Amino acid sequence: MKIRYVYIIIALVLVACSPQSNTLTSKAFHNTTAHYNGYYYALEEITKIEVTIRKNHKDDYNRVLKLFAPLDSVLAKSYDKEIQEAVKMASIAIQRHPNSKWVDDSYVLVGKGRLYSFDWGNAIQTFKFVNTKGKELNTRHEALIWLARTFTEHGEFNNAEATFDFLQKQKLSKTNLKHFYLEKAHYYQVREDDNNFVKYLTEAVPLLKKKDRPGRIYFILGQVYQQLGFESEAYNYFRKCLDTHPEYEVDFYARLYMAQVAEISKSRNIANARKSFKKLLKDSKNKEFKDKIYYEMGVFERKQNNIDEAFANFELAIREGNNPQIDGEAYLRMGQIYYDTLRNYEFAKLYYDSAVTTLSKDHEEFNAVKNRQEILAEFVAHLKTISWQDSLMVMAKMDSASLVAHISAVLESQKKPEIKSRKKKKRARIDIAQVSSTLNTATGIEGTDWYFGNPSALALGQQEFKRIWGAVALEDNWRRSSRAVPTTQRTNTIAAANNTPAEETAPAEETSHVDPVLAEFTRISKELPRTEEQVAEALEKIEDAYFLLGDVYYFKLQEKDNAVKTYETLLTRFPQTEYKPEVLYKLYLMYKDTDATRAERYASELKNIFPESTFAKILINPDYLLESSQVVEKQKLIYRNAYHQFEAYQLDSTIALLDEALALDKTAFTPNLELLKVLALGKTEEIARYQYRLESFIKQYPEAEVTAYAEKLLKASRDFELKREKEKGIKYIASFDEPHYFVMIFRSDAKLEDVAAKALDGFNQTNFSSAGLKVSNLIFNETNSITFVSGLSGMKDAQQYYRTFIEKQPGLNALKSHKFDTFVITKNNFDIFYRTKGLHEYLQFFEKNYIPKNP
Repeated sequence: MKIRYVYIIIALVLVACSPQSNTLTSKAFHNTTAHYNGYYYALEEITKIEVTIRKNHKDDYNRVLKLFAPLDSVLAKSYDKEIQEAVKMASIAIQRHPNSKWVDDSYVLVGKGRLYSFDWGNAIQTFKFVNTKGKELNTRHEALIWLARTFTEHGEFNNAEATFDFLQKQKLSKTNLKHFYLEKAHYYQVREDDNNFVKYLTEAVPLLKKKDRPGRIYFILGQVYQQLGFESEAYNYFRKCLDTHPEYEVDFYARLYMAQVAEISKSRNIANARKSFKKLLKDSKNKEFKDKIYYEMGVFERKQNNIDEAFANFELAIREGNNPQIDGEAYLRMGQIYYDTLRNYEFAKLYYDSAVTTLSKDHEEFNAVKNRQEILAEFVAHLKTISWQDSLMVMAKMDSASLVAHISAVLESQKKPEIKSRKKKKRARIDIAQVSSTLNTATGIEGTDWYFGNPSALALGQQEFKRIWGAVALEDNWRRSSRAVPTTQRTNTIAAANNTPAEETAPAEETSHVDPVLAEFTRISKELPRTEEQVAEALEKIEDAYFLLGDVYYFKLQEKDNAVKTYETLLTRFPQTEYKPEVLYKLYLMYKDTDATRAERYASELKNIFPESTFAKILINPDYLLESSQVVEKQKLIYRNAYHQFEAYQLDSTIALLDEALALDKTAFTPNLELLKVLALGKTEEIARYQYRLESFIKQYPEAEVTAYAEKLLKASRDFELKREKEKGIKYIASFDEPHYFVMIFRSDAKLEDVAAKALDGFNQTNFSSAGLKVSNLIFNETNSITFVSGLSGMKDAQQYYRTFIEKQPGLNALKSHKFDTFVITKNNFDIFYRTKGLHEYLQFFEKNYIPKNP
């Protein structure tokens, strides 16, 4: 009997183990086995992955915290083994226990594994499968919630929105409803919709349990409300956060932000807020958070318009910590003070430079900060160009002794007086006076004369030290050469004083043995504009800088008053500037809404002096550009027809069509029409006339796109003519009843141009003062140059001039020690001579036709 009972029990167990069995014992067996084997171990692996994702995300408390840690494709590779194990164990529960109630839940775990491994397609299909084939309604809803999460992470926002809309109409369990609100809040956070983010996160609050980390969610709500300006609500949620006893970092930041909103929103007692900050600073547990406390103190003081205190706290935030994100935020805030409040763009540029260097590239404001930094860099570059070029022109008028004395005075002014004490001397490290006075003037706060009693001066001194020496650790022997900061990080003092780039100056270590005055004198002397050409170049740089500086003020900094001053300075210093039409038009635009009289004065000047300019035409007809573009389209259509006629050699039709197009108006397409007309006329004219037309076109339209092509055509024509003349042999024309030139040709390395021109001018004034002769210089070829006299009417006058020059040449002292050849030549022969470079051939022609033979 005992053996029978054993057999019966074994048979019942075997029947219960069958996957196809639906008996009570079978269901109990499979439910238990699926739950505590495959599903349990799969859930353990998925939980590990979620912990890994959360731990590897570093919260940025300067921004609203992320509700869910973002997924990282690089990190996903590190937990690939766990993903495979989770999918394997969940698949075991599905395949071996198909009738258990844990099949749908196992499929959900498979979908989550696919989601965390960035297998979007399979994750979506898995969750859809559970929703379609699942037996348990709550599990199907859970799958849809995870489907919406997958769509959100993958950026399929329309699909996510549709899934949420469907779920909203369903009756969800409390757990699913909580996750629905959290997932929808996450969706709106990703979409940067703060209002809906707060709405759905608030809906989730009553459903939260301890495992949901409610303190963190309360903290996020407090951050959003503070950001939206609802400080009372923010305070309430920060207080709720503290009541949940969250992890210390969240607890600390909740207390810190409460100091920003609590007292101010309730009693307006600013002193209590400052006391709260100081209390946080004194707490030893907050030692590693000191930089953040000082940063928030700076933000707080900035809200109270206490610029000096804000600045000092931001500096302390940089000094106290080593968190580059907080450093970057502090630099940005200081740059904003100089930019928005003090309007000191040169100092703002320095802090924006530091902010761009320090902030991470994925910072939400990085692109905007980078853009402003580039604008400030451009602004400061134009200012420095004006200042430096003006300084150079002033110094160029000094003699050497005065210049050395000036440089010595500048160097001396950069030295700091030594503060003596009984024990040691302390060197002042930076000139704080100017910066501190800027802050005090802007804020109306008087500072103290004692350096260490002025928090602004002290903070700026620390910043200057870091700028020169770098982030040097506080330890002995920090100034030893082996610990020296790279010289590229140092700023040459005199270069800064003269507004020149630091990289142009020599490193201090390499020049310490050189007299600094002499070194600076040598450097500056090389840049001084001493010749007319150099002065013109310096003035051109200043002219361009004023124009571009005005554009920065007008378009990028949105400061019309400064833009007007800059443009008017440009017109005053450079009344004939090429930018005048555009500047007049911009001044008209800036004044037309505020000062109609001045606006009309600029408009009248533009229309009267530059009636053909584009800006005058726009002023007269606001639709000019639109109409001009329509004219261009008509011209292009006519041009196309004219070109077909040109290809068919129908030259008269070509020219007629081009004249029709040119008569419409002068537009940006006009050069194309003119060049085709030159080509058409060139087909019917001699080559010299064709070359002349090309030369005229190049002079008339130097900036046109087709000018380069015209230059190639002209060069090809000349090369062809030269080749043909060489094949035939150089032949000069024996036609003498036409204008002549007197030519003096000499080697270029003799540098005789100016000497010869002055000598011939003097010769003309003495012997041919009433003839109206003109002296010019011309480069002949790589080795020779020409000085020639024009205005000789015919052969007899030319011969008379030549004979007189030969007779008087011994008395021309300036030419005595120089070698040169002289002759007279007709204008047509000069063209052949200059083109073919046939000097020897012409000298033979000259002797044969101009020098009388002895009887």
